[in-house]
Amino acid sequence: QVQLVESGGGSVQAGGSLRLSCAAFGYTHRTYCMGWFRQAPGKAREAFATIDSGGSTSYADSVKGRFTISKDNAKNTLYLQMDSLKPEDTAMYYCAAIPGEGMTAIQALGTLHYRPDFGYWGQGTQVTVSS
Repeated sequence: QVQLVESGGGSVQAGGSLRLSCAAFGYTHRTYCMGWFRQAPGKAREAFATIDSGGSTSYADSVKGRFTISKDNAKNTLYLQMDSLKPEDTAMYYCAAIPGEGMTAIQALGTLHYRPDFGYWGQGTQVTVSS
């Protein structure tokens, strides 16, 4: 059973930065893609960053150039560096593990966005950006 635990959320002013972490248990990094999605109250879920087993990444346009996804396989930890934060980034942020040996980061981004019933995710961490 895959378990994911997010941390690092908080409140920040627009233009600031935050770094989220996600500790993963019970998975093999070679057979999973990892990613982040977010959901704000009253809004649809948005998958915005993924990384595949080879370290290739894919981003949604809404965060491209501002957010960076990375992972440390030795520590089974996924990271999300968020810079130039905007008020519209305010949401609950979740990390996810998407099973699929050979899946690319681009494929994982689509799966994470359109298949909310697929894979594993944590409890989430709140990010609030004030103007």
